[in-house]
Amino acid sequence: MMLFLLGNESIQKTDGLYILTFSIYPKKLTINVHILSLKIHEQAFRDGTLEKTTMSHTTRLTRLGQSMALLGLAAISSQSVQAAPILGGAGIGFYTPPVSASTGAKGDLISYRTTTVKLGATAPAASAWNIMYRSTDAKGAANLVTGTVIVPTAAWTGSGSRPVISYAVGTHGLNQSCAPSLQMQQGKDYENENIAAALKQGYAVLVSDYAGYTTGSTPTYLAGISQGNAVLDIIAAAKQIPSVGIAANAKAAIWGYSQGGQTAAWAAQLQSSYAPNANLVAVAAGGIPGNFLTTARYLNGNNGSSFMLQGIVGLAEQYPTEIPLNTLANATGQAAIARAKDQCVFQSLFEFMNKDLSLYTQGNKTLDQLLVDVPSAKAVLDAQNLGNQKLSVPMYQYHGQADEFIPVEQSYDLKKAYCSKYGSVTYDLYPAEHIVTQFQAAPTALAWLTDRFNGKMINNSCLSFKSAPTSTSNPVNGDFVVSLKDWALKANINLKTLKQTVTLPADSKFTADSNISKNMLSGNMNVPDFKQPLKIAGLPVTVGLSVRPNGLTTGTVSLDNEGKLKIRGTAYVDIVVTSLSGVSVGECKTVTPVAFPLNFDGPVSALGSGNLVFTGSTSFPTLKGCSISAILSTMMSGDGQTYNFNVTAPAPVRY
Repeated sequence: MMLFLLGNESIQKTDGLYILTFSIYPKKLTINVHILSLKIHEQAFRDGTLEKTTMSHTTRLTRLGQSMALLGLAAISSQSVQAAPILGGAGIGFYTPPVSASTGAKGDLISYRTTTVKLGATAPAASAWNIMYRSTDAKGAANLVTGTVIVPTAAWTGSGSRPVISYAVGTHGLNQSCAPSLQMQQGKDYENENIAAALKQGYAVLVSDYAGYTTGSTPTYLAGISQGNAVLDIIAAAKQIPSVGIAANAKAAIWGYSQGGQTAAWAAQLQSSYAPNANLVAVAAGGIPGNFLTTARYLNGNNGSSFMLQGIVGLAEQYPTEIPLNTLANATGQAAIARAKDQCVFQSLFEFMNKDLSLYTQGNKTLDQLLVDVPSAKAVLDAQNLGNQKLSVPMYQYHGQADEFIPVEQSYDLKKAYCSKYGSVTYDLYPAEHIVTQFQAAPTALAWLTDRFNGKMINNSCLSFKSAPTSTSNPVNGDFVVSLKDWALKANINLKTLKQTVTLPADSKFTADSNISKNMLSGNMNVPDFKQPLKIAGLPVTVGLSVRPNGLTTGTVSLDNEGKLKIRGTAYVDIVVTSLSGVSVGECKTVTPVAFPLNFDGPVSALGSGNLVFTGSTSFPTLKGCSISAILSTMMSGDGQTYNFNVTAPAPVRY
């Protein structure tokens, strides 16, 4: 056997065959050439630098390899050749597939360009790229997907190479403009806070648009296998961006909630067979619709019914034969479908709230009647169910006990299914609704993924003796209500005259119902009596204080189509001084209630992320009811009393 090394080519002679091997990034191609083929006429190798009469046997083989490479390897299947990724165009033209997109393999990077993402003031400096890459849909056919790759500009300071998080977004809506890559460019993506949090940890963050977005089609919303493939393939594609700074062997994790939780769970099931080279170490998946029929029945006719409508449209896009949407929908249904395709998530949420599917079907058939009449549609729903395969990696699974969109019971059943197949699952139950849980759980989910990147031992909760959780959600067929029950109230009041701060006790609570459907806020504060050290006339004094609600906290609350939360409310309290340095003074109470305006404008993510903060200025009236009322009024009353109230959700329970 004879071996020649010729640049990036190699030639072996074995049993009358010359075996030619060379690389076209990132593939290594091998061709068997029979020895008789070497008698090709010299004109096939003409380059003007070598004497025709002295062309050596080895040189002829070299020219053969070079010629075949230059000719595009016509004898090789197009599926085995990846064209080099190209620099994509500016504007919306980037999303038009180039000619090179017609061939290649899953995970191949087709095109890329630098971009700018607006993730909020807390996001670290980062470089960002839009990419187009190859993936596979739910039926096994090749498709094209776009996405965004974001890498912090600061050097990675952890061990090894910089890890990556493939962030699986939740429901964005069916219109092309709802695509995460476009939303992030405009600073409108409601998941910006979670993405920024991952970047602040130093991780590269990859955000797939999923199939259908930006390519002119309706997204195949909730087609689980397609979504799982997309968030796996973007890991391989991102590494092919020139000078991106992501190592080929970088550790990867997938994190998502709601639709993103479904996506992350599918990726965890598929990874070992679909993308074994992804170096996936963990998955965090919350709010998972693990059982589609159960979830569909729960959504139908309730305040989250828009998700079912969008889901039917998205699945019909992936499975048009199995779900013949045009023949199933009546005129009202056709109009609703067209309307939904023109909306993003929050607009659809409110427009289709509490609508029953029977309004949209021929003969006003119910969901269950349709599934009997169209068994192929039921088969599609069943095919989206999770838990039938073993997890490839450990999972952090989480859910809101008050989830009004995706029932908690089926989520816990999914946990048990994974555990029964010897998967590693850590399951946390949060006390809040769907949207609140997404952001409340984010710090814990991210910390759990960090522990996996660092190789720490897993606190697996598969062996749990707790009873299965039951839902505490508000009525599913009513208004969209977010309940804040016994949320922690961290509050400071700055006394202007004394130039000192009063801190409310650590066990202070805030409870409220935010009826977003009716734009109504109603709640109250619960502040235990406490003692506050102050200095009065230069002397240290411990003041006994009581902050007592005077009527309900009332106001308005709204959520716009971009996920911006607006609260306008007022909390009324009586402030009472009960003692000075342990000596009772009776009750020196403000003559009228103190009004604390509770105004907030910010992303809906603030509800659960600990960033629901009310600040402002108020006036303290005079006090009466005790012998030193006049003195206390002089020291504590007047305008310009500032305050800071921070409201945070209760801690989760591990199951």
